[in-house]
Amino acid sequence: AILFFRLGDFYEMFFEDATTASEALQITLTSRSKGDDKVPMCGVPYHAARGYVARLLEKGFKVAICDQVEEPGKSAIVKREVTRVVTPGMVFDDQVLEPREASFLGAVAPGDGTVGIALLDATTGQLLCGEVADDARAVDELRRAGVRELLVPRGAAPARVEAIGREVGAPA
Repeated sequence: AILFFRLGDFYEMFFEDATTASEALQITLTSRSKGDDKVPMCGVPYHAARGYVARLLEKGFKVAICDQVEEPGKSAIVKREVTRVVTPGMVFDDQVLEPREASFLGAVAPGDGTVGIALLDATTGQLLCGEVADDARAVDELRRAGVRELLVPRGAAPARVEAIGREVGAPA
């Protein structure tokens, strides 16, 4: 996940997260320090973060939000924790969701001769489950539902999972 690290009135991103986010969001990449100690960074204002998170989710990224969990003191380091991890299939933010469309998280369990499928719209609690004859039918069902993210079991054949995810157009 791309880490949004709260520093005052901004969420900052560092190192690879900063490089990735600056390209995806078309925001300026800066740095802390110079020379060999140079740390790539970029940031977005706290009050506008929801829109930037929405844009990253639309591009298939996950975002971890690290917030201050205590009031800032004069000299002490402020305690921070990851308070949320937002993924394309588990969005609850009205600014990100389309009000007239379901936002499905898909789960795929490829087996021998069949594929198990589950669709969850966490915003409404709707859960649909079933089994289809093959990968092509699974892809059709997942595409029709417009899944935003796929969950797959550990140990599933990586090439098969990658092919399904690519054809569905959702990150696995």
